[in-house]
Amino acid sequence: MKKTNSQLIELIQELKVLANKENVKLWKRVSKDLEKSTRRHSNVNVFKINKVVRENETALIPGKVLSKGDLTKKITIAALNFSKEAKEKINKTGKAITIKELIKENPKGSKVRIIG
Repeated sequence: MKKTNSQLIELIQELKVLANKENVKLWKRVSKDLEKSTRRHSNVNVFKINKVVRENETALIPGKVLSKGDLTKKITIAALNFSKEAKEKINKTGKAITIKELIKENPKGSKVRIIG
């Protein structure tokens, strides 16, 4: 099935271009994950992110962040989407950003961990 969300198509294209330009496999992997059916995108709860990501790292979720659990570390979480409650919880301790913002801030993809 062909994607119809123009913003998602644009993001996937940006990720592929950046992967080739910066020679970063991370962006290529994320673009492949986002090309999958929307039903196969990851849904990750805050407690799982808190459990697997270290302080001052960035978690990258190629899908949606859900609000179950609490965030106790100062981390950045980049995702395709956030539930309203998850974004509020994250912004109390850390920082919630979009994948597009992450590739602008960190084109080399350093200290980024994919979850999902």
